[in-house]
Amino acid sequence: MRILSGIQPSGILHIGNYFGMMRPAIALQAEGETFYFIANYHALTSVRNPKVLRQNSRRVVLDFLACGLDPERGALFMQSDVPQVTELSWILSTAAPMGLLERAHSYKDKLARGMAPSAGLFTYPVLMAADILIYDSDIVPVGKDQKQHIEMTRDLAVKINEAFGEIFKLPEPRIQAATETVLGIDGQKMSKSYGNAIDIFGDENETRKRVMSIVTDSLPIEAPKDPEKSTIFQLYSLVAFKNEIEEMRERFRKGGTGYGDFKKQLFEKLWEYFSPMRNRRQEILANKSYIDNVLARGAKRANEVADKVMQRVRTAVGLR
Repeated sequence: MRILSGIQPSGILHIGNYFGMMRPAIALQAEGETFYFIANYHALTSVRNPKVLRQNSRRVVLDFLACGLDPERGALFMQSDVPQVTELSWILSTAAPMGLLERAHSYKDKLARGMAPSAGLFTYPVLMAADILIYDSDIVPVGKDQKQHIEMTRDLAVKINEAFGEIFKLPEPRIQAATETVLGIDGQKMSKSYGNAIDIFGDENETRKRVMSIVTDSLPIEAPKDPEKSTIFQLYSLVAFKNEIEEMRERFRKGGTGYGDFKKQLFEKLWEYFSPMRNRRQEILANKSYIDNVLARGAKRANEVADKVMQRVRTAVGLR
């Protein structure tokens, strides 16, 4: 089974990225062959500074490896190191109905949040489909909000298959239901673009400050509180042991503890949880050639597969 996933280097990674994408991706390495890429082509729709894009891309690789990704069990590479994906994207775009792209939820959402309506943003699902299909992917782990893109990928694959023969596999989504939405400090979905994120490898004082600024209601200390409606409790549940979660739940319901004390408890647990990863990150940084070697091996493997698929595609559509 081949598993494919990508992550955009559009900003510093936060704990929403870790629990929503990175940790599930690392766990999936035990289930099959993994192809994980840094989606720097996609990031061009929002990042306009080349230095920032390069820095962000390498930092994502560093952080992914520090969080436990094993480059010996799969390929980790830059999207742009497999340029065939843009060729496949064009071929798929010739079969992509305008109506299909106009119905994309993510496009509408990004426009609603103020992003400029570029052609790249509009055709984002086509490039994503190329990312998936070019590696003969079987499984694509995604959040619920990305499920539509997998459905669109399957639609495009079917259209090409019907026109030119059985070229593409039809991938299946793997929805990580338990952690599909990680709340930010304002109670919305955590996102760097919303300014509500807690970074995975942030400075200790800054991380504490972010945790202590989590938005809460105005209930007094002595009042019972609903843990299920609390961002503090939801985040604590991601990093604490089961007995610790139950203890905090009871303290919420009992009353007598203020939100400030709960926030301090959350910070301590967050800092402890990511401590081994911070240590691993320093080890990787001390090895100057490690990241370059990982990316070179990953790109070599990715290109081997992409070349075979593109030979099949080019012959089928008449380009060879």
